[in-house]
Amino acid sequence: MGLIRFGESDELIDICRDNVFKAVFTRNTPESRKALCRLLSAIIGRELTVIAITANEPPIDNLRDRQIRFDITCKGKNEELANVEMSLNPDAYEPVRLEFHAGKLFTGQEIRGREKTYDDLKEAYQIAILARGRFFADDEFLHGFEYYDPERKIALGGRSRIITLELSKLDKVVEKPVGSMTMAERWGIFFRYITDKSKREKINELVEEEEGIAMAGEVLQRISKDEVERAWLASEYKYAVDTQSKVVQARREGRQEGRQEEHMRAYQEKLEGARKLKQMGVPADTIAMSLGLLPDEVAKL
Repeated sequence: MGLIRFGESDELIDICRDNVFKAVFTRNTPESRKALCRLLSAIIGRELTVIAITANEPPIDNLRDRQIRFDITCKGKNEELANVEMSLNPDAYEPVRLEFHAGKLFTGQEIRGREKTYDDLKEAYQIAILARGRFFADDEFLHGFEYYDPERKIALGGRSRIITLELSKLDKVVEKPVGSMTMAERWGIFFRYITDKSKREKINELVEEEEGIAMAGEVLQRISKDEVERAWLASEYKYAVDTQSKVVQARREGRQEGRQEEHMRAYQEKLEGARKLKQMGVPADTIAMSLGLLPDEVAKL
C-alpha cells in the first residue's frame, strides 16, 4: 500500500457518522480488516487479531443500506469478543446503555451443555467512541471500566470491560507531537479531525506513523471519492434531518395544541362562573372586571 496524503482540497466524509465508520472497518478487504485490528489493539492495549466479524447485515459494501445504528462485533483469534461502535450523538443514558450491552456480550457466550466451566468464558470488551458530549467529569479521553470494590480498592479480576473514548476531550491532545501521543490518542485525533482541513498536516503525520490509520484513511478516501456513495449518504442525511424536523415540529405543535386546549378550558370555566354570578344578580360590569371577560361576553350569557 502506497503512502497516502490528504490535501486541504480533499473532501472527506465524516467517519464519525455511524454508517461511514462501519463502512470503513467492515469491508471485505485486507486494508479494512487490518485497520480494525489495529484500532481494537490500540483501544484495548494489547494485540488483538480479528478472525471474524458478525452482525454485519445489511450488506456492508455500500452506505445506502444502512439507515439505522450498527455495532461491529468481532471475535479474536483467542475467541475474545469485542463490540465497538461510533456514537455521533450519544444520549445522556449512554453509560448505563453500555453496561447493559456489555452484560449481554459477555453472557452471550454459550457454555451450557458442553464440556466447559465458567473459567472457559473469554474476555468481552464493549467499546464506545463518543463523538460528542462529555460523560465523565475529568479531562481524560479514554476510560476503562470493570467490576471493582472502590472502598477497598480491589478489582474483581473479571473478563468483561467497558471502554469509552470521548472525542470532545482532545482539544489539547491534538497540539501534542504525534510521537508523544498514545496509540488510542492517535486514533481519536484521526476520528475527530479528519474532516477539519486546518488539521490536515497533523492527520498526515498520523498516517506516516501508524499503518492502521493509513489503511483506514485509504478506505475512507476511496468511499469519499465514490459519487454514488456520496449521493446516497447525502440522501440519508437529508432523510435524517427531515425526520428530525418533522418530529420536533410535531412536538412543538402538540405543545401548542395543548396550550390552546388549556386556554379553552380556562375560558369555559370563566364563562361558567360568570353565568352563575349573573344568575345571582351580580352586575355584568362587575363580573367582567373580576373574571377578565368583556362585558359583551357576559351580556350574551
